[in-house]
Amino acid sequence: MEMFSSTMGLVSKMASNDYVGFTFFVGCMAMMAASVFFFFSMNSYDRKWRTSILVSGLITFIAAVHYWYMRDYWATVGESPTFFRYVDWVLTVPLMCVEFFLILKVAGAKKTLMWRLIFLSVIMLVTGYIGEAVDRDNAWLWGLVSGIAYFVIVYDIWLGKAKKLAQEAGGAVLSAHKTLCWFVLVGWAIYPLGYMAGTPGWYDGLNGLSMDVIYNIGDAINKIGFGLVVYNLAVTASSNNSQTA
Repeated sequence: MEMFSSTMGLVSKMASNDYVGFTFFVGCMAMMAASVFFFFSMNSYDRKWRTSILVSGLITFIAAVHYWYMRDYWATVGESPTFFRYVDWVLTVPLMCVEFFLILKVAGAKKTLMWRLIFLSVIMLVTGYIGEAVDRDNAWLWGLVSGIAYFVIVYDIWLGKAKKLAQEAGGAVLSAHKTLCWFVLVGWAIYPLGYMAGTPGWYDGLNGLSMDVIYNIGDAINKIGFGLVVYNLAVTASSNNSQTA
């Protein structure tokens, strides 16, 4: 009851034009709902896909918990919860990379692919955090390093080993892989915009944008979208197997 009263107190302080607070609230609820959906759907498809859906549920669950804290932090302090956001990302983004390995295991994907993508994602996030919160005077440099790691990930999944494995798997796996690749190429591109909107540099013209609104919308689309793509793969592949059995 005390937690409910506290939450209602914070919500009551939200101004009608507080788009940051609004997107924190909507993002939190959307990712909570997605987690429930993924966890309760675990028996709807073949066992071999359950780990992938479990990871999808963990991604949105971890994000929902962090959004709960970030929403309250914003309402109380009125500042961007940069630290909490990067803690969220350093847990969830590597898990999103793990999804590529999990769906490509049917084509013989090795753990080296998984660890390579995880390593690149951590480099991308750590350097991004340094530029945004620690060494803002050199934000452009840290952003460049972060961007390089991002583009290596893009290359690996679009043109590298991951693509070859997806082509070998074919069918629903190839279709899901392509969709996830588009999420990384287009959806993840939202984050550099947020980074530039919140840090000084040659791109100062973007500072009129709201960094947190960009990040919040990007998180909801990318994390829930990733999970829904994997869910569709699991259902489609399971249905195809039952029809051919």
